Amino acid sequence: MNLFNVYPLYDITPVKAKDCLIYDNKGVEYLDLYGGHGVISVGHTHPHYVNALKNQLDQIGFYSNAIQNPVQEALAKKLGALSGYGTYDLFLCSSGAEANENALKLASFHTGKARVVAFDNAFHGRTSAAVAVTDNEKINAPLNKQQQVTFLPLNDIQAVENELAKGDVCSVIIEGIQGVGGLDQGTTGFFRALEELCQKHQVVLILDEVQSGYGRSGHFFAHQYHGISPDVITTAKGMGNGFPIGGVLISPKFEAVYGMLGTTFGGNHLACAAGLAVLEIMEQEKLMENVREISAYFIEKAQQIPQVKNIKGRGLMLGLEFDFEVAALRKQLIMEGHIFTGSANNKKLLRILPPLTIQRKHIDLFFETLRGILEQAAYEPKTA
Repeated sequence: MNLFNVYPLYDITPVKAKDCLIYDNKGVEYLDLYGGHGVISVGHTHPHYVNALKNQLDQIGFYSNAIQNPVQEALAKKLGALSGYGTYDLFLCSSGAEANENALKLASFHTGKARVVAFDNAFHGRTSAAVAVTDNEKINAPLNKQQQVTFLPLNDIQAVENELAKGDVCSVIIEGIQGVGGLDQGTTGFFRALEELCQKHQVVLILDEVQSGYGRSGHFFAHQYHGISPDVITTAKGMGNGFPIGGVLISPKFEAVYGMLGTTFGGNHLACAAGLAVLEIMEQEKLMENVREISAYFIEKAQQIPQVKNIKGRGLMLGLEFDFEVAALRKQLIMEGHIFTGSANNKKLLRILPPLTIQRKHIDLFFETLRGILEQAAYEPKTA
């Protein structure tokens, strides 16, 4: 049997990793500035994380959600304390797409309505409703297009008000910072007006923090820069540092009903042990402070590269925008410079999503390598 061919693959086979470094089967060392789509939050194979999983596996790895699971309760309490959402409830699942799927379903149950407002360049996942609210025709099958979704320009609050006033919208879903779309984000004024409009029209506001959450922005959630409190928050990626886990943080305004939401693998003992270890490391090592410090240093260094036309994002969810498409540059960084970076729908954007443990020496290495490749390949900044 062959694997279903869905991804173009680089000829690299990682076999070992530690903190911000990856090693392939030939012994080549790579600097990881992408974290496997922003998944690696507390560094590869962090000792506390590894020990937590090993210890849990020695006890019990999995059983159904029909029994008591104290590890779930410990995770919920720690997440509430560190995120500032201690009064919210937590539904555990296994991925970001599943988290968004359940958030949309919850909103529809709560309001009795079906239409969703999403935003241009949004990415919310690849499952049925999650992909329907993702702004990418290529990955939306006819089955998904049965969903009732309206896409609007980001930061156009009048367009949002026009749609919510029609009375048939169950939810608005928005990323704290757009990921795949290219690191665009709502302004503080837009987010605050959006919250007010959703409250006015009794529409559920869903904040997708799957990529921008868990300290990556410098706050626990990116929307916390804007002083708002969404009805529902979704998270995944950095939540388990590579172990599949997702979560839906649910406002007290929602009443739980047996059977409304459910999952087989979500909240299993191993996943919760991984999630709890991540939060403990974040707290003990003050990783959000590190994010803010390294982000400022990264931006300072980036401003010294003449080919960089724009620096996007926050914290360690950053993008370097050039005036040329970066596919060839990314390949050179990987194959010649041995540095992993990411791409986006914006073909001129290089995405940076390193582990939150990254240090200045790693940033120095990146910019030294980037500068060398740009000079060697004669990527000259264009002038008007």
